[in-house]
Amino acid sequence: MNSIINKKVKFQELGTKDYQPTWDYQEELLKKNLDTKIYNRENPDNQKLTENFLLFVEHPHVYTLGKSGHEENLLANEAKLKEINATYVKVNRGGDITYHGFGQIVGYPILDLENFYTDIHRYMRDLEEVIIRTIAEYGLKGERSSGETGVWLDVGKPYARKICAMGVKASRWVTIHGFALNVNTDMRYFEYIIPCGITDKQVTSLKRELERDVDIEEVKEKIRKHFADVFECELIS
Repeated sequence: MNSIINKKVKFQELGTKDYQPTWDYQEELLKKNLDTKIYNRENPDNQKLTENFLLFVEHPHVYTLGKSGHEENLLANEAKLKEINATYVKVNRGGDITYHGFGQIVGYPILDLENFYTDIHRYMRDLEEVIIRTIAEYGLKGERSSGETGVWLDVGKPYARKICAMGVKASRWVTIHGFALNVNTDMRYFEYIIPCGITDKQVTSLKRELERDVDIEEVKEKIRKHFADVFECELIS
């Protein structure tokens, strides 16, 4: 564990940004923390703080496939991807295939878990908890589905559906990647994949559930509040 703990999390709103440069930026922040950890190991009497970040971004249409994913879960060929103005990227997070696009809040926490707790399972459950508390404010009962990461509605029923996908990677307890909450998302884009490789469940959005457009800035504000509460951290701009 770190001998000095930093529970401040820098919040950054990246706006609309392509997937690849955002991933590159996450890797940059990760490397900076890993370099600090190496330095701290070599200089026990003069340790530096590692940094934590929470990035919010909206990606133009993109399908991303996790390292354990199956390519056949992408149902669109190159011509179809071009037609629907979407790109396809293989990534180094866990999980299978997912979609990112407009009207979706993508959150990337770059946390040094040694500032919090060294437990990836707990980290995933805490991320789910942030979203469960957020959608509860809209009258929706978010749930966990055994063996399936993310936040779901009506678990155990034939019409169970996923509202928030999650996939992360950690190196020396520093996390990258994160969650994607469907707010006003164009759900037709999910027709070109088998989301997360799960064939027997649907996907949904706040808009679909509430039958109205939802103020995305308001949702972001709620996520930030619950993130600070669940992770017992201070979010700073």
